[in-house]
Amino acid sequence: MVNRLVVDGLTAGYGAVTVLRDVSLEVREGELVALLGTNGNGKTTLLNAIVGLLEPSGGSVGLDWDGETTALTGLPTEAAVDLGITLVPEGRRLFPHLTVKENLVLGGACRRAAPRLRHNLEFVFATFPLLQERARQRAGTLSGGQQQLLAIARALMAEPRLMLIDEPSVGLAPVAVDQVFRTIATLRAERGLTVLMAEQSIVDAIAMADRCYVLTHGRIAGQYGHAEAEAAAEAISAALLGGADEAVPLAPE
Repeated sequence: MVNRLVVDGLTAGYGAVTVLRDVSLEVREGELVALLGTNGNGKTTLLNAIVGLLEPSGGSVGLDWDGETTALTGLPTEAAVDLGITLVPEGRRLFPHLTVKENLVLGGACRRAAPRLRHNLEFVFATFPLLQERARQRAGTLSGGQQQLLAIARALMAEPRLMLIDEPSVGLAPVAVDQVFRTIATLRAERGLTVLMAEQSIVDAIAMADRCYVLTHGRIAGQYGHAEAEAAAEAISAALLGGADEAVPLAPE
């Protein structure tokens, strides 16, 4: 059995407003999968539903891993974290008045990782030397790019098998965006981290991802493999700017 996250026919929203409609996708172990779409197309809603911050009204989310299948639908967020799924939220959501180290310790306080807190902290500081240098600095005084790296490092403290990353480039200068994307790519390549990343920067996301899904008007409009980067970028741009019924053709991987 292939280790993977499976989203099947997911429908979700807020009150009477439906945001996601019959969304299906999968993320296999070791992959970096990009979820592309402009604001309001449901990327954050999908990530929140996967990690248990939002209960879907239809469909299912499941984790097939190490020969076991676990239904995530309806589980609380802490259960998803204990199963190895962490979320780096849009806007980073750090504790600004706490230090860098204190933010990291909170990230590693879950049941899954708490017994190895010291080891995980050493690993994160070795991976992010800048954060070790600024361990006693308040998180709110870091630059935007440094805060994004801290948010990723905090998620790593929970020993994830799958990391969900929501809009890592938002509000960052181009130099900081490059650094953040390089960090994500390095973690995937060197540590085998599995990533589902929601992103608006189409070209950059396609370039670093194995596959990408396009969300338009709450539906999956298409899927592209890494080899189709240039053609996919053009088609995706057209879909994101088009009407609700426009669809991106499914390209071979």
